[in-house]
Amino acid sequence: MRKLFFLLLVCCTSFVLTVNGETLVTISGTIKNAKNKKVIENVSLTVPGTNIGTVTNAEGFFSLKIPGSNLANGIKAEQIGFQSKLLSGDELSNGEKELTIFLDPTGKVLKELVVLGGDPREIVEMALERIPENYSGQDNLFEGFYRETVQKGNRFISVSEAMVDVLKKPYKMRFTDGEKVSIRKGRKLISPRPADTLSVKLAGGPFMAVMLDVVKNGDHLFTIDEMKYFDFTMEPGAMIDDRIHYAISFKPNTSLPYPLNKGTLYIDGENLALSRVEFELDMSDKNKVTRSILQKKPFGLRFKPQEVSGVVTYKLVDGKSYLNYINSKIKFKCDWKKRLFSSSYTTNSEMVMVDRDDRPDRHLKLKDTFGQTKIFSDVVENYWEKDFWEDYNIIEPTESLEKAVDKLKKSI
Repeated sequence: MRKLFFLLLVCCTSFVLTVNGETLVTISGTIKNAKNKKVIENVSLTVPGTNIGTVTNAEGFFSLKIPGSNLANGIKAEQIGFQSKLLSGDELSNGEKELTIFLDPTGKVLKELVVLGGDPREIVEMALERIPENYSGQDNLFEGFYRETVQKGNRFISVSEAMVDVLKKPYKMRFTDGEKVSIRKGRKLISPRPADTLSVKLAGGPFMAVMLDVVKNGDHLFTIDEMKYFDFTMEPGAMIDDRIHYAISFKPNTSLPYPLNKGTLYIDGENLALSRVEFELDMSDKNKVTRSILQKKPFGLRFKPQEVSGVVTYKLVDGKSYLNYINSKIKFKCDWKKRLFSSSYTTNSEMVMVDRDDRPDRHLKLKDTFGQTKIFSDVVENYWEKDFWEDYNIIEPTESLEKAVDKLKKSI
């Protein structure tokens, strides 16, 4: 049985930091939709010509540390449904405290383009067949930022985060043998209240960079042979990084011993690379879902899954697509037998690849790696200080998360 694992308007400010003789310039800002002025979360921000990047948080805010020698490259922002925007190096270094850039939605552009046609099943099959040529054919060592939170109702009871190293193997085959994750630096805050103790163990942690890479891991989504278990439907196209994409929804058409996913695939109209996958586990049989995501629970505790969903994105660089961002969410309820009320929990995990070495001169040692059976909060320290991340690029915390952290620190 399978186990399922589980950054437009920009206002920028900057400051300078020197690390190991290299000047780092920090560019911070908020990204919004130019049409309705709403913030845009999970917008991808990269420095062209480098592998440096991050994403915006749920409030559209980002902070990106860039070596001074790369500042002239500028910053590129992109998100599905919007025209990408390159902020030039001159705009970044002109001394303005706030820099405003309006990005337009791509709806009008899509209407002017020829509608992509074809049989959705055939397009998906061709996309899977072209994985070896569309994705890296060599080892890549990523530096990533990982954060996971647990909420009991609307209250945060746990926050853990880390910088991780992720070794990805060539995409010649759709299996994850030899891929590893190790924790470089991490920290946690957990509520000390006995009533907040979460005594279940769910599949996940930083190992999600391996298991939720649905292009590499054929077991998580589906292989060509398993496509017969799904129906595919063509949806309105979408723009990602100024490239038109097929949007193809999929849903199960049969029942198997393990739960299947439904969701949407975004496939590049030119090279047929999968650029974005949105998925949600079929919840029609919650016993199957429980067996897939629950690793351990105390006797007498009833576990009731409510939602298991996620998003995986890939970024096109010099003709090859690379893993970029992963987000997964699990909602569930727990109660004890003979008790009247249950408690609702939400776990949210996200990882962004902030740098990549495509010719790594080192490999991760097995003894230092984070296995899929480990609990993330067990292997990082209860240590939270202002400058903990130093020169690392991270996903900036939201205001609500910062408030939650303050409350947890006081309680501890």
